[in-house]
Amino acid sequence: MRGTDADTLGLRLCGLTLNSPLILLSGCVGFGAEYTRVEGFSNRDVGAVCLKGTTLAPRLGNPLPRVAETPAGMLNSIGLQNPGVRHVVEHILPRLDFAATRYIANVCGATVEEYAEVTRWFDNSPIDAIEVNISCPNVRQGGAVFGNDPRMSARVIEACRAATTKPLIAKLSPNQSDIVASARRCIEAGADALSAINTLVGMAIDIESRRARIGVGQGGLSGPAIKPIALRMVHQVAALARRHGVPVIGQGGVASPEDAIEFLIAGATAVGVGTALFYDPLICPRINAGIDAYLRRRDLADVSGLSATLEAPVAVGESAL
Repeated sequence: MRGTDADTLGLRLCGLTLNSPLILLSGCVGFGAEYTRVEGFSNRDVGAVCLKGTTLAPRLGNPLPRVAETPAGMLNSIGLQNPGVRHVVEHILPRLDFAATRYIANVCGATVEEYAEVTRWFDNSPIDAIEVNISCPNVRQGGAVFGNDPRMSARVIEACRAATTKPLIAKLSPNQSDIVASARRCIEAGADALSAINTLVGMAIDIESRRARIGVGQGGLSGPAIKPIALRMVHQVAALARRHGVPVIGQGGVASPEDAIEFLIAGATAVGVGTALFYDPLICPRINAGIDAYLRRRDLADVSGLSATLEAPVAVGESAL
C-alpha cells in the first residue's frame, strides 16, 4: 500500500529530515522571509531554503544593472549584497520558522580566513546546515577564484570544516576544467554533501548602446539554458560521491517536474530550484505533485528509490563524440 505524498517525497540529507527533495537556492529567495509574503506559498512545500550569500562584513554589491534576461535564462551579477553575518545571525535567523522547513546558510568570503570566520558565526546559530559558496562568479575576490582551483577549494572546505560541526555542503563551480577533481578534493577536505552546479559565466550586449547588459560586463547564467550542462556534471559528480556516501544536490535550470526527475535519475539526492521562482513563485507544489505522480506510476515507494537510476549511463569522463 502506497503512502501519502509526504511519505513518498520525504528524505534524509546529511542527517536532516526534509519534507520534499526541493531546495530553494541561494540568491533566489533572499533571507527566507521574502517568500512568506507570496500568497499561497508555504515553506512546508520545500525541503530546505538556502539563504542569500553572506560575508563577514556588509557588502553593497555590484553596480547596476545587475540582472538581464537572456533566451531561456537569466544573467545576474549581484555581487553578494548582504548585511553581514552578525546582522543575519542576530536579527534575521530569529524571525525564521525552523519548524516549517530546514534552513541552510550560504557562506562567502574573499579569503580562506573570512570563510572560516563566517562559518563560526553560523556554527553558533540555529541554522541547520552550511553551504560553502566557493563558486560565485559575481565577485572580484574569492568565489570563482577559489572554486575554479581544486586545491584552493579544498583549503576553503578544510578551514570551514574546522569551524563547525554542522553539515557542510560544498557548492561546485561549472567554470573549471575538471569538476570531478574539485568534488573529490572537497570530499577529502570534509564536505558532507555537494551542490552542483552554480551558474555559468556569460554576457549579453545591447546592440543599440553597444554596452554590456550587466554593469560589470558579465554575470552568472542560470535557467533552462544550462540544464543539459548541469545534468552532465551532476551525473559525473554523483558517480564519485556515491562511492564516498556523499549526497549531491542537483541544480541548474529546473522548471518542471520532469526537470527535477531528470536530476534525480542522474544521481542527485535532492534538487535545487532557483531561476524558475522569479516567474512562477508557486512552482514547488506543482513539481512535488509531478514527482509524486511519477513515483506512484512507477510503483516506487519514495524519492530515494529514483536517485541514480540512469540506465546504461555514459562512464564518467567518457567522451560522447
